[in-house]
Amino acid sequence: DNVKPTRQEYVQHLLTREQNNLLQRLAEKYRLQAYQFQRAGGADSLKLSGQEDHTIDPKELAGQLTTAGKVTAIGDALKDLSLRRVSNDLAGVVVFSDFGQNNGLPPVGPENAPSTRIGVPIYTVGVGPTDAVDLTVDLQVPPVMKKDERSTVGAIVRSTGLEGRRTHVTLTATRVDGPGKGEPIPVGDRDLTLSSGSQVESFEFTPKQPGRYLIAAEATGFPDVQAVQNNRAEREVIARDDFLRLMYVEYEPTWEWRFIKEVFHRDPLVGERGFRTFLRSADAKVRQTNQLFLPTLTPKRSDFFATDVIFIGDMPPGTLTPRFCEMTREFVEKFGGGLVIISGPRFGPGVLADTALADMLPVIVDPNAKIKDQQEFTLQLTPAAAQHDFMRLGSGTGTAEQENAKAWGNLGRLPWYQPVLNKQKDGVVLAEHPTDLCNDDKTHQPLIAIRRLGRGEVVYLAMDETWRLRRKFGELYYRQFWGQMIHRLGLSHLLGEHQRFVVRTDQQQYKEDDKVTVTIEAYDANYEPLTEDKLADHRIQAELMLPKGKSGDLDKVPVRITQVREAVYEARFPVSVAGEHRLRVKDPVTNENIDVTFQVSELSSERRSAVRDANLQREIAQASGGKTYTLDTVDNLPDDLTAQPKVIHNTLVEPLWNNWLAFGILVALMLCEWFVRKMINLP
Repeated sequence: DNVKPTRQEYVQHLLTREQNNLLQRLAEKYRLQAYQFQRAGGADSLKLSGQEDHTIDPKELAGQLTTAGKVTAIGDALKDLSLRRVSNDLAGVVVFSDFGQNNGLPPVGPENAPSTRIGVPIYTVGVGPTDAVDLTVDLQVPPVMKKDERSTVGAIVRSTGLEGRRTHVTLTATRVDGPGKGEPIPVGDRDLTLSSGSQVESFEFTPKQPGRYLIAAEATGFPDVQAVQNNRAEREVIARDDFLRLMYVEYEPTWEWRFIKEVFHRDPLVGERGFRTFLRSADAKVRQTNQLFLPTLTPKRSDFFATDVIFIGDMPPGTLTPRFCEMTREFVEKFGGGLVIISGPRFGPGVLADTALADMLPVIVDPNAKIKDQQEFTLQLTPAAAQHDFMRLGSGTGTAEQENAKAWGNLGRLPWYQPVLNKQKDGVVLAEHPTDLCNDDKTHQPLIAIRRLGRGEVVYLAMDETWRLRRKFGELYYRQFWGQMIHRLGLSHLLGEHQRFVVRTDQQQYKEDDKVTVTIEAYDANYEPLTEDKLADHRIQAELMLPKGKSGDLDKVPVRITQVREAVYEARFPVSVAGEHRLRVKDPVTNENIDVTFQVSELSSERRSAVRDANLQREIAQASGGKTYTLDTVDNLPDDLTAQPKVIHNTLVEPLWNNWLAFGILVALMLCEWFVRKMINLP
């Protein structure tokens, strides 16, 4: 048997060994009290009998030790002990732990930290190695794939102390919804010789059906690895049925319109079927017969909300109808769609001031603003740009900063832009004018800005001149900018038919005794809110299928999902069994069953980390005036733990009349009074 003892078993062995027993040596000099900390908020008392005659039973204490707790809150435990302390005769505190603090108050800090607040030395005994034999697996997965097209998935393997050893890496894909859901699909496997650092193994995966997939990579073959939970990694990806759907609204063809169309016609995630445009200046017959053009701005709701991203270019006043604007707002806020506003030189964003679109923008438009073209300028990136992938451009031939600077420098000096009053409070400016200011005389004029609105996002551009990114390097940077933006905006949008009835859990991974929150967003066939008065029993039918073999005769549990607000239904329930759970929900419109799966794991707190946090162990001891030990050196602790002598001041309080001096004085005063009375003949 190659399985090593757990950290708990090491401590139990130390406490119960017969020779030179640590507990008995301490009990000979001190009165002991034992606690265990395995929860947030404090410590729990353990039974330790035999204190009066120094006959404590170490096995009694060792048998009470568990690792069933879900958190390690050392700071909370020390604070709790300091509050329980009712006398001044405490000599010290001995803490056994791997010091993997993951919850609650930090045990050390600048002022009044729990390690100093307790007022006595803390002797820290570290359990577990500082450098462990460990293997970690991670995944590099594209956030979206296309049905029937090959995609590359990278399994990243990191190891410590395993150089030259071999492992077996397996990659699988499991359908989360749709046909074949829950059945693992083998993607590939191979043997790998480990080396120091990270190794990336590439696998090719071609999704055969659209929908959501759970990609899993696992490395096996090491019984001596201590933290086995990180030997497996999972990522969820989306496979598109065929394309992202883009709608470009423009008055007449512009350079920006032409080049964006060409870019996305060649994009495998969009293609010719995914790009549609409404050109106000186009002939009505062309709009009716050419597949590229949309005949109307406001098609039926089922078609409109099947779009993923809407572009609005330089449109004249009055052409964006109130119905189009209201549907666009609903598209972004409720359905997570993406909206891109591209300002042109002819009409500008000021025409949106009196529409429902104005409040959606990341900037505050000025209805009276005119184009600013008096002086050329160079676009200036803000620090926030680095946090948005479509603003980070490069070809991988230099450092990220150098490549990004070269790409944006390719724009050259821009001839004009459309000014605005200011940015919205929650708007994030990604690029700005180097000198021109807004009406507050502090904020630079925004040139590119983004804003989260409900479940979607809105991007604003102050000019339609990004086509200049093609100036020296062709489509390289131009395609990156627009492609990465559309992937970001389009992926926040729900996919195809699934956007009408969406089932989500708040997490993919839970632990035993956690509570699962299920949320359903439900709309009818016309994308109108599906209210409970339209449903049988005024609720959505669902059932929870528990892991096989864990529930006895009961494999399915009905789940009641009720409406919490318009078009939103919710349920919350606990899970107490480890394994894969499957929630099956019936779509009341199509009667189709939609499944979501989630994992419930049983994870011991001592297995969460393979190594001991020696730095925190040392800091706690130093802050309190104690010492640090390992299981090899802890035998020195009873000799090092020396109780400091304390001066105890007692105050004796006695009544003044309760002594012979007071009695004598009282008698003398009475005699004096009698003598004076006799001298002056008083009775």
